[in-house]
Amino acid sequence: MAWSAEQYVKFEDERTRPARDLIAQVPLALATKAYDLGCGPGNSTELLVERFGAANVIGLDSDDNMLAAARKRLPGTEFTKADLNTWTPDQPADLLYANAVFQWVPDHLAVLARLMDHLKPGGTLAVQMPDNLSEPSHLLMEETGAAGPWASAFEGGRVRRPLLPSPAAYFDALMPKSARVDVWHTVYYHPLANAPAIVEWVKATGLRPYLDAAGPENAEAFIADYTARIAKAYPPMADGRVLLRFPRFFVIAVKA
Repeated sequence: MAWSAEQYVKFEDERTRPARDLIAQVPLALATKAYDLGCGPGNSTELLVERFGAANVIGLDSDDNMLAAARKRLPGTEFTKADLNTWTPDQPADLLYANAVFQWVPDHLAVLARLMDHLKPGGTLAVQMPDNLSEPSHLLMEETGAAGPWASAFEGGRVRRPLLPSPAAYFDALMPKSARVDVWHTVYYHPLANAPAIVEWVKATGLRPYLDAAGPENAEAFIADYTARIAKAYPPMADGRVLLRFPRFFVIAVKA
């Protein structure tokens, strides 16, 4: 699946807000080894650098386009290509911070539990993930996928990733290795210009695998069908803008 840093940062302020909310709950005054897991174009890494200093922060991502953007944004910070399914730090870390990445990692509960073993005592695992697969923005991707000449590409539901596990599952996975685990949801309401703006937002993330499956020859028609459905599901407010409801799930685990 191809990623685009340029597309991602079109809504940088909105995307960075939960990253700020996550780091605000990290109970560390100092960190000499802080990793931004799935750093993307560096917007979340920048928050860690502001708090802990560039020499103490390393950004990781699996996508070359995102890494290039991050290195351009923060030339004094180390960035490394890595696969979070298998990656571990070379020495125990103070902070493993992950903003909007682990929803893409299969069996991420097991991965998070494994990463707890690579924290210093008192170190923190901080994770935020979108929990919006039941929102119209994502359910309508399914409807469009089943509605056009590309429908055969979506048989068997191979594009849609699974819903997040229950909050209790995170406690069960992390508490045996933790002194404290906190989980919570925050629902953000983003006023956007219009229905096409919602489409532009999801084109950087959730819509990507659908467009890839439909194929480049169908991309324009797929987006047109999806945009029409979004316009019906998100009617304009009094000022003409639309309101995108966006639930997100947060986890803080402090190593015992």
